Amino acid sequence: MTNPIMKRIELSDGRTITLETGKLAKQADGAVELRMGNTMLLATVCAAKDAAPGVDFMPLQVEYKEKFSAFGRFPGGFMKREGRPSDYEILTSRLIDRALRPLFPDDYHAEVFVTVMLFSADGEDMPDALAGLAASAALAVSDIPFNGPLSEVRVARVDGKFVVNPTFSQLEKSDIDIIVGATIDNIMMVEGEMSEVSEAELLEAIKFAHEEIKVQCKAQLELMELCGTVKKREYCHEENDEELRKQVWDACYSKAYAIAASQNNDKHARTEAFEAILEEFMEAIPEEEREAKAPLVAKYYHDVEKEAMRRCILDEGKRLDGRSTTEIRPIWSEVDYIKGPHGSAIFTRGETQSLTTVTLGTKLDEKIVDDVLNHSTERFLLHYNFPPFSTGDARPQRATGRREIGHGNLAHRALKRMIPEGYPYVIRVVSDILESNGSSSMATVCAGTLALMDAGVKMKKPVSGIAMGLISENRGQNYAILSDILGDEDHLGDMDFKVCGTKDGITATQMDIKVDGLSYEILEKALAQAKAGREHIMGKMMETISEPRPDLKPHAPRIEVIEIPKDYIGAVIGPGGKIIQGIQEETGAIITIEEIDSKGRVEVSASNKNSIEAALRKIKSIVAVPEVGEVYDATVRSVMPYGAFCEFLPGKDGLLHISEIDWKRLEKVEDAGIKEGDKVSVKLIDIDPKTGKFKLSRKALLPRPQKPE
Repeated sequence: MTNPIMKRIELSDGRTITLETGKLAKQADGAVELRMGNTMLLATVCAAKDAAPGVDFMPLQVEYKEKFSAFGRFPGGFMKREGRPSDYEILTSRLIDRALRPLFPDDYHAEVFVTVMLFSADGEDMPDALAGLAASAALAVSDIPFNGPLSEVRVARVDGKFVVNPTFSQLEKSDIDIIVGATIDNIMMVEGEMSEVSEAELLEAIKFAHEEIKVQCKAQLELMELCGTVKKREYCHEENDEELRKQVWDACYSKAYAIAASQNNDKHARTEAFEAILEEFMEAIPEEEREAKAPLVAKYYHDVEKEAMRRCILDEGKRLDGRSTTEIRPIWSEVDYIKGPHGSAIFTRGETQSLTTVTLGTKLDEKIVDDVLNHSTERFLLHYNFPPFSTGDARPQRATGRREIGHGNLAHRALKRMIPEGYPYVIRVVSDILESNGSSSMATVCAGTLALMDAGVKMKKPVSGIAMGLISENRGQNYAILSDILGDEDHLGDMDFKVCGTKDGITATQMDIKVDGLSYEILEKALAQAKAGREHIMGKMMETISEPRPDLKPHAPRIEVIEIPKDYIGAVIGPGGKIIQGIQEETGAIITIEEIDSKGRVEVSASNKNSIEAALRKIKSIVAVPEVGEVYDATVRSVMPYGAFCEFLPGKDGLLHISEIDWKRLEKVEDAGIKEGDKVSVKLIDIDPKTGKFKLSRKALLPRPQKPE
């Protein structure tokens, strides 16, 4: 028999979240079932009993998985079972990982596996923020060492009011969409997108999220007490040699400090100089002891490097490459750099470089999204690639990694709201990082903006991005905020805060905090400093290209979009697609039709204007409403003794009576030289109100002969 333990959480809008443990997955180190309405998640955690030999980091692995059965659906594909994780699952896994990872003890190195599975969903409540709460609760009820609990909530602003954990429908109407991860005391992670909001509005949203998170963290603490699992397991994953530590610091610190303060802006030269200090120290160790001591020496020397860099910044205001804390690295950029794509740009900031291309396509190029809760299409795509050579690494490039998906998603969110509504083209932006030394995702945003303008995409406003860093001590009592951080400043610092936006506001942000005690005052200063940095970068970008090109490149596809009445969609397509296929074959254009808001949206694309115009003429003739008095080019379909039946509009035949063929009297239709298949100009002279039959005239277009005197 089970004896489950349950805790309820009341959200500020009256909805209830329940956390339950002791009923499912009891062999895991920790398992919590989370329910909100008809949404149900199961989070489990398992940790190895000890650390693997030689591991001196936190080997955490987070997996978020969605079951298609959760929403009563079958998976697509031949196998009809869940396969590789979707981008959404990967992004949700990263959201959980980034919030959890800093809260494990620094000296805890056992493998930890966190798995969150979506077993039930109603299609309204969004599960991704709930997954972070479930994961933390599972760790809370386990004996795995963890400096939590934490929780994650999504905050949207709908009609000027903040909403916690909005539904899918509410999110569509929001101008702010962020997910915040935090403990009771500290913000740990922020990620989201927005419609050009101010720094103050973003801070307000973060504070609103934190108040909701505090309630959820307290509930987890109470759940821990109910479970009796406040005591965590004991462990010893590090062996230290204090005498060796002292030797490393005494021999290496002053040398490392000198390099950190030398203001060498060459990444590889600086790295080699730091490595030379370590090699020199290793040479001083007796050869028979080197192999055994090498791991500890490397660990202690890493701490030496970190402290030297931090002291240079905090005590002297000196950064590794000689810049001040607010200074941006040199920037250069070019557009139309390569001719094959429909738009291209290269953006270089210091030793970080992105070559970005834009390809324009038609509706047939849309990405079909077939996730558990999202079955839709995407018309704006952004892909980010990070090849090993960008950092000088000699290793193969494998499949797209989680980091690449995450960085690409941030740049996508930064740019997508600046694409005009109803833009006829499907857009694919591809950023290839050619050099990397800090903030390649922000280089992607800048290069993406330039490439889009080079392609002639009518962006609402250009977007720039910057990565901010933080070096702090004494719980934020002494700190330095760094603009445009280097890779080493990211690795050795306490915060990585990326901010993207236009001249009028923020469009996307991502923040990861690695220390306790980051106050809102520091966050506010970081946002203000980021704004100044973004504006500087934007100014440099505008020197290259200040507005979208007036026209597309000559080899870009041309697209025209028209709307037709819903009732005519079938007429344009024809039986079995016969009509639309015939138009495409005859004109060389590509035609797609879909019903949107009870209207037919027809998209006609081709590489030349004549093909588009020819296709449009044919489509318009199909949907045209016959008007008395209008002249039409008709085709004779059949000849009868009393006249000819002519198709004057697609699918519309009228009778050209023998008396309306010519002014002179005809005994037979053939006397006028009219036969099947002939083209003839006719005028619609009447529509029978009862039968709807059309009466045509040819003689009405001929000059009336004069009567003989």
